[in-house]
Amino acid sequence: MKNKINKKESKFLEKLILKYSLKNNSRYSLVGKPFESEDLVSAAEVLIKGKITMGDITKKFENEFAKYLGVKYALMVNSGSSANLLAFFALTNPGNKKKLMPNDECIIPALCWSTSLWPIVQSGLKPRFVDVDVNSFNIDLNDLRKKISKKTKAILAVHILGNSTNMDQLKKITNNQKLLLIEDTCESLGSKYNGKFLGTFGEYGTFSFYVSHQISGGEGGMIVCNDYSNYKIIHSLRAHGWDRGLKNKKNNNFNFINSGFNLRPLDLTAAIGFSQFKRLNKLNNTRTNNRNKIISGMKNSPYWDNQFSFLEPVKQLKPSWFGLPMLINKKFLKIKNKYLKYLNINGIETRPIISGNFLNQPSIKLYKLNQKREFFKNAQEIENRGFFIGLHTEQIKQTDVDFLVNKLLKINQL
Repeated sequence: MKNKINKKESKFLEKLILKYSLKNNSRYSLVGKPFESEDLVSAAEVLIKGKITMGDITKKFENEFAKYLGVKYALMVNSGSSANLLAFFALTNPGNKKKLMPNDECIIPALCWSTSLWPIVQSGLKPRFVDVDVNSFNIDLNDLRKKISKKTKAILAVHILGNSTNMDQLKKITNNQKLLLIEDTCESLGSKYNGKFLGTFGEYGTFSFYVSHQISGGEGGMIVCNDYSNYKIIHSLRAHGWDRGLKNKKNNNFNFINSGFNLRPLDLTAAIGFSQFKRLNKLNNTRTNNRNKIISGMKNSPYWDNQFSFLEPVKQLKPSWFGLPMLINKKFLKIKNKYLKYLNINGIETRPIISGNFLNQPSIKLYKLNQKREFFKNAQEIENRGFFIGLHTEQIKQTDVDFLVNKLLKINQL
């Protein structure tokens, strides 16, 4: 078999992909066209060769990812959730010189995703929730300062929808208090704060390649770091505790140096993700342009009456937008559910901002994580007022802009 699919074969595959591609029934879905034919041809090439498990393509993707972000090490895993899991199990691993101990506290914002939180609990650490800033949706640094105690050993910054907190101030806090910083950057690949990529400020940065994110492999994720001892731990934890792929002094393929999981990706997902990664800057620019068109269309409409406020980037941040979140004007809160139902019936898919105030989730009560019944005002306001629509990676047509503007601004007519 030839090493690479030729142009004629590639064209044939592209025709098949075009013929059998699934069509989304929504007029404006959360995710537009998730894959280009070149992404799927890359996947098909892996399938045809018959070696779909983690291999050369994964390694090449890791190397290029690390180079792009300006970090020393990048390790691909099967999801962004697994990247978070590795980060926290590495922090509590016996091989870690800075090992955290059971019940050490890790601060986490109340506005987060499930698998931002649970790796903290699963690794034996104790989560301490803090509120978020209602303007940035990211960790509220004033509340953070109040919550730091002698028990605090780490902070998980969740970079929401392409935005961040003031990273200069956050780093000042972590440095002064000698706290470890982990960055959940699953929603913010490509965002830069003061010229430095989010996900590269802390001990570990995690990324997701789920289908709706800045790039996608269908699934998949990446964890990055700059310290070889940290990399050695996450590398072995990813695959059974093996040292395979590391500098193996014993030259033994079955040498187990640590505990481990099986969080390896497939070369199949790496091929799709790597194909999209090559277009990351273009995809991000398209999302930004689409965002600007939609917001501009709403604000320039004769029906605009400040029905919504929009998430704006913090100073010094060049964002890589994920979705288009909006906060409904408080006077319309009583009809929010009716309004979202109206949008979805009319073909505009919506979803909550992340999962809302995570302290409201049933699992919090199950694991008794808020026994003091703390109230997080801003996270709750974002849950009450917020929703978001998708930002597609192909240029939005003016007819679609007009459609969205017309339907979105119907809120004061329901």
